[in-house]
Amino acid sequence: MAAGFCAISEMPHQVRHLNSNDHDALVEIYRQAVLGSTAGLYSEAQQWAWAEQSNTLRSLLSKGEGFVISNQRDEPMAFSLRYPADRLALLYSHPDAQRQSCGRRLIEAIEQAAKADTLPALRTEASLISRPLFERLGWQVSWREELRIGGVSFQRFRMHKQLGQGY
Repeated sequence: MAAGFCAISEMPHQVRHLNSNDHDALVEIYRQAVLGSTAGLYSEAQQWAWAEQSNTLRSLLSKGEGFVISNQRDEPMAFSLRYPADRLALLYSHPDAQRQSCGRRLIEAIEQAAKADTLPALRTEASLISRPLFERLGWQVSWREELRIGGVSFQRFRMHKQLGQGY
């Protein structure tokens, strides 16, 4: 386990706003999530191409509105980012924090922030691994697309969710 991450026995604690002090930990969470959680759905070449995108993550983390789930020591375990305002751009949990409702809690935080901004809907690009979670939370597939990352082919799903009447 990398330094700075919680033990498996430490349950996720709080959802808070992402801040610039979190950036190093979030880049590492991204890499660990891609390399440690996607083997059943993605080839090794896909995992490495995807993980290499962490090099561009820092500039994106400074934009938009993000949320972090931290442990009791306020060490980040999972994060989400909304950028631009109508798009859930990032959603990642460290492998030690997966299957503990972090993804659900972060999506709900993004949805609540969007509702507070009176947005009518949100959109995202979901991976094979995240699509089922989004669907359980009422998101719908708009279309499936193929793209290349680092010269490697991927499939993902453009998804959307209406936020309700009056928003």
